[in-house]
Amino acid sequence: MLNNFLNKLEDPENPLLGPNIKALKFWGLLLHKQKFRRFLDIFLNVSVVFFVVTEYIDLWLNRNDSDLVLENLKSSMSSTSNALKVVTMYIWQKRWHEINDYVNRADKYQRSTSNLANKTIINKYTRYSRKITYVYWCLIFFTGMVVILQPLLKYALSSSYRYNVKNGTERYVEVVRSWVPFDKTNFNNYIAISLFQSYATIIGIGWVTSFDTHVVVILVFFRVELEVLRNDCKDIFGSSESPANEDESFQRLKDCHRRYNEFIRYTRMFNSCVSPVMLIYVLVCSLMLCATAYQLTVETSTVQCLLLGEYLIFGILELLLFCWHSNEVIYASKELMKGPYESNWWASSASRQKDVCILIHQFNKTIVFTAGPFTELTVATFLSILKGAYSYYTILSQSKNN
Repeated sequence: MLNNFLNKLEDPENPLLGPNIKALKFWGLLLHKQKFRRFLDIFLNVSVVFFVVTEYIDLWLNRNDSDLVLENLKSSMSSTSNALKVVTMYIWQKRWHEINDYVNRADKYQRSTSNLANKTIINKYTRYSRKITYVYWCLIFFTGMVVILQPLLKYALSSSYRYNVKNGTERYVEVVRSWVPFDKTNFNNYIAISLFQSYATIIGIGWVTSFDTHVVVILVFFRVELEVLRNDCKDIFGSSESPANEDESFQRLKDCHRRYNEFIRYTRMFNSCVSPVMLIYVLVCSLMLCATAYQLTVETSTVQCLLLGEYLIFGILELLLFCWHSNEVIYASKELMKGPYESNWWASSASRQKDVCILIHQFNKTIVFTAGPFTELTVATFLSILKGAYSYYTILSQSKNN
């Protein structure tokens, strides 16, 4: 049954991005051609973007209560970066279609070649992309269910909480904190609020699962393309047993040059689409992790500690996923220029050797993805963010104790 479901996610026309593109369309980030479906997707997503605004209204109204502020920050910071994903996807919809078309075109081109080493690399990383996608989807789904069910779990498992709620000494726990223009303490109102907050959380889960895995799989593709291009550069002049003639080697040089120029163009376009989202995410991640870690240390309920712990782990893994795969592209780009050196350039004519020198000079660039104009997406950045979050947590703990 599971295999049948996973097979339905595959798309022969998109052998690498099939499940990711279907997820983007399902959650309305890539808009359909049908007008009604486009309108429905935009309406549902925009309604949740406005819900994020109510989170900030609640934050402002309760700004003097540090506990409520921290509880709000845990969700509102995450919601902000998620809402930005939708907004940028809509603004740069054409760019995303161009990036997807390029990835699909380049991937299918490599799959059609007879180079067994390249096919092995492509198949390996296609399986890796599927694992990353499906495991991440499961993790996000579990985290979302934890967020949605935490009020019900606390009410069912904590007798003191039930008693305090009934006698009015403790408020109802919300799915996520948000402002509404009516009384939250009324039970019927609370149920209505919880249903809408659950709806917004489910849509948010869809945004995260579809956007994040799509970005990560494209980063994986960029690394694969660099590795495959390096292999093709080794074969520009053929092997000692089967050397290429002058025309063949020249065509292979031109092909490597063309593919690299196209690669640079689309990596820059990709970075222009992702960089603003990563900037906001990097800025809010420290606050989100700090707030969650602090709540984890002051929370007395075992159930709540488990829920907060799972939320904290998810936040760290989400950040690591981006930084790790971006970091791998950086190192693969540094290795690319070795490809022409590993070819039989020494056996070619002087004019071809000059062409190889030009190609090597062209390859002497490091592909770096950024979070705005301020920082790069690397493992070092990931560690710096964790250190910053821990520093904020220490300051908050000391100020609370004093």
